[in-house]
Amino acid sequence: MSQLSWVLLAYRKRVSAPKLRAALVCFSVIFCGFLQGSRALGQQKELRVAAAADLQPVMPALQAAYEKATGIKLVVSFGSSSMLAEQIINGAPMDLFLGADFTYPEKVVAAGLADAKAPTQYAKGTLVLWARKDSPLQPISMETLTDPRVQSIAIANELHAPYGRAAAGALRKLNIYDKLSPHLVVAENIAQTAQFVESGNAQLGLISLTAASSQHFMDVGTFVRVPTNLYPPILQYGVVMAKSDRRAEAHAFLDWLLTPAVQENLGKHGLEAVK
Repeated sequence: MSQLSWVLLAYRKRVSAPKLRAALVCFSVIFCGFLQGSRALGQQKELRVAAAADLQPVMPALQAAYEKATGIKLVVSFGSSSMLAEQIINGAPMDLFLGADFTYPEKVVAAGLADAKAPTQYAKGTLVLWARKDSPLQPISMETLTDPRVQSIAIANELHAPYGRAAAGALRKLNIYDKLSPHLVVAENIAQTAQFVESGNAQLGLISLTAASSQHFMDVGTFVRVPTNLYPPILQYGVVMAKSDRRAEAHAFLDWLLTPAVQENLGKHGLEAVK
């Protein structure tokens, strides 16, 4: 504002120029402080994480704990392990990839995009059979899969999602895959699989324990664990991106995931610790 404008303002409001100058100084101090605070917020470190869909119920707690401990904000993108690996190979700017198995992180390594020779295991997943509490199929068991009333079973795409591969493997091991095949509702990833059965678009769902253990799914449904001898272990691995300018921070987060304090608490979120 020009000096003339200040004079006019002083005249109109019958306020003395010295008071106006004092007010201007006060405003300037406050405004500068606001700008400095905004810059400080803008400088908060962020870590870009591509995370398998089974981690969607888990990451909010991990994000909050890690940001509180380090001040680093995790910016997470979820999807099937296959899709995320493909995006990274095609140039998606990520710092860390947390897959739901070994295969897809290894593809990133094979493409020369990881800064390590092999992925690092950070957890183990579990497959469960889930149904809504208001389902006429309750109480459910593994035998429910062959109940003649069952017309729809949600399952993740075995070509894209490790949990889908485990689910299809379990059905084949039970020799019921061909019989159930016409009733399978195939989702793109394990999070979508859980949504299908939770919304009623499928009567049963072979989903991750991470989803089944979340408060919402505990409130609206029940689950039984699929016997682990029916499917290969779901060993979940992560890799840091070689071209990331935040490799140190990405390694620090991966190391943090492997600390005893975090590993011991994974069970609360449906994951098992690395043995």
